[in-house]
Amino acid sequence: MLKSRVIWPISLVLMIAMLLIPGFPLWPVFLTLAVCIGFMAWGASQVSSNFFIDVICKAQTKEKIVALSFDDGPAENYTPQILEILQQHKVPAAFFCIGQRVEKTPELLVKIHEAGHLIGNHSYSHSTLFDLNTTRNMENDLDMADITIDEAIGLKPRLFRPPYGVTNPMLAKAIKRKKYIPVGWSIRSMDTVTKDADKLLAKVTKDVQPGDIFLFHDTCAVTVKILPALIKQLKEKGFAFKRIDELLNVPAYA
Repeated sequence: MLKSRVIWPISLVLMIAMLLIPGFPLWPVFLTLAVCIGFMAWGASQVSSNFFIDVICKAQTKEKIVALSFDDGPAENYTPQILEILQQHKVPAAFFCIGQRVEKTPELLVKIHEAGHLIGNHSYSHSTLFDLNTTRNMENDLDMADITIDEAIGLKPRLFRPPYGVTNPMLAKAIKRKKYIPVGWSIRSMDTVTKDADKLLAKVTKDVQPGDIFLFHDTCAVTVKILPALIKQLKEKGFAFKRIDELLNVPAYA
């Protein structure tokens, strides 16, 4: 598996070696640099690449079990509806919450927790510039999210999901220093951009495998709309639902 700690040193050695050869053309040096940057961009944008840090995106199992997860909440307009659906169908889930939103609606986080669902850290700010921060600033951001969650439910999350699913060397260091367990997904719904409920349902149920982790957002009306049908279809196919920590056999809280 490609890793940043392998790609970058090899590329650097190659570029230096080419530059030390008298009369060697520069274009191979720039080509090597471009390829290296391309790998870095690919690794940053693909959460399952494990390019900068190992991220658990699926359980290794043959048992027909899957996990539901919801990002970016809690949201007053949709999270309660999702909680009601999950309760009706007796399905556990994981909610990777944004600290700023927890501060605004701590009572909603309490409801999520009391309903038996897992709560994970999804950063405090979820800023579009989050990935440009230093490691120290990232650590501070994650600490703030932990504090808001702890103040609401008295627990500190161990599971962390990178904002936008983007990883880089700075975030990898922050995750390791804070001893989080990074968690991704194997089925990305794209519910934030797909507004057609039928297409979305068809997409996420097309090729479900044992151990899959679904990524949804409890900030989307279309997710609320398809959730009952999704649960029904998967149960009819023989799948059972587990919380992510149980699916992956990892601790939920510190």
